[in-house]
Amino acid sequence: MSHITIRGGRPLRGEITVQGAKNSVLPILAAALLAGDVCRIQGCPHLSDVDSACDILRYLGCRAQWDGGDLLVDSAALTRCDIPQSLMRRMRSSVIFLGAILARCGWAELSYPGGCELGPRPIDLHLAALRALGASIEENGGKLYCRGRRLTGCEIVLASPSVGATENAMLAACGAEGDTVICNAAREPEISDLQAFLCAMGAEVRGAGGSVITVSPGKALHGCTHRVIPDRIVTATYLCAAAAAGGDITLLGADHRHLAAVTTALQQAGCQLDCTADTIHLTSEGRLQALSPLRTAPYPGFPTDCQAIFMAALLQSRGATVFVENMFQSRYRHVPELIRMGADIRTESRVAVVCGVEQLHGADTVATDLRGGAALAVAGLAAQGITTIQGVHHIRRGYENLPGDLAALGADITDTIDAA
Repeated sequence: MSHITIRGGRPLRGEITVQGAKNSVLPILAAALLAGDVCRIQGCPHLSDVDSACDILRYLGCRAQWDGGDLLVDSAALTRCDIPQSLMRRMRSSVIFLGAILARCGWAELSYPGGCELGPRPIDLHLAALRALGASIEENGGKLYCRGRRLTGCEIVLASPSVGATENAMLAACGAEGDTVICNAAREPEISDLQAFLCAMGAEVRGAGGSVITVSPGKALHGCTHRVIPDRIVTATYLCAAAAAGGDITLLGADHRHLAAVTTALQQAGCQLDCTADTIHLTSEGRLQALSPLRTAPYPGFPTDCQAIFMAALLQSRGATVFVENMFQSRYRHVPELIRMGADIRTESRVAVVCGVEQLHGADTVATDLRGGAALAVAGLAAQGITTIQGVHHIRRGYENLPGDLAALGADITDTIDAA
């Protein structure tokens, strides 16, 4: 076990480079199964979720190894088409392997996935998409038994623009006969990155970034080299950290186009931002201003993964801000920990009201999920005194080196390994 210690009250200054996107690389690792060849994934972040995905690939018979900052995946020798519960439970997004395995092998057996506890996140949309392609799926004893020797392209209309269901449909469609048209598809940048990776392998996929994606299979896929896009949620985290603590930071390798809803909200709160094609510069002085209601929504709306982080940035704002969480239940689990630091937050169902306070104070806190843990770090930077964060394993699922990055910006922060 380990914990993070933050001595708050210091402004952030300097520049750092943003890591590759966790939510992009995980479906790309699943997609590498389709190549039957070697794929080089550049800019792949070193995360515990990436380690879990690599363990799944190795269990299936693939080779996955690091070459500096690149991850090499050789899927030529696929020997299994099942994933045991012990691996599936390590991350919720492990279900993304279902479509790729089905397309490559014609059958798959998986347990239900694990990951952060954010309330019900049913995979019904994933299964409906695969059934539309002709897969036979039985659910028994917490396991999924999937058969699809002859998948057939079709029109898939998603009931909601689920990112995971869109990705699974794209991967499975690569193994189908005939075109597949995915309607009401998710529009997130990570979907576009997956399309770019599939096209680099020789697939014909178009439309990502819009609500209709077309997959035209038929060509043999092959290995490729692909660079992962920057992580927009990590970018938002460091912007919110500087907004809360004050300071002047520059993020290199960041893409502001992926974060329009967040950067707009930061400007409305009183921050100054200057963006180029691959940098974001933020200056924050004095207390932030409360905002009109922030409602999480599918991209390009305000991202649910930024809700807790932005909430932490506004804890000392002037006025009150209403947050409405439209994407997931149980996504206010960070609130009791922020209240321990002196925050004034009231929640009811999907609504949270944040009334800005004059000053936060350090406290002993526990991260209960990935983004909630990052929010505690943001609040700790703005607070007076010492904040400790337990449950650091949650943070490591999505942040390559949160303490190191913040320390590079001048934060007084340490990551301590607890004695056994």
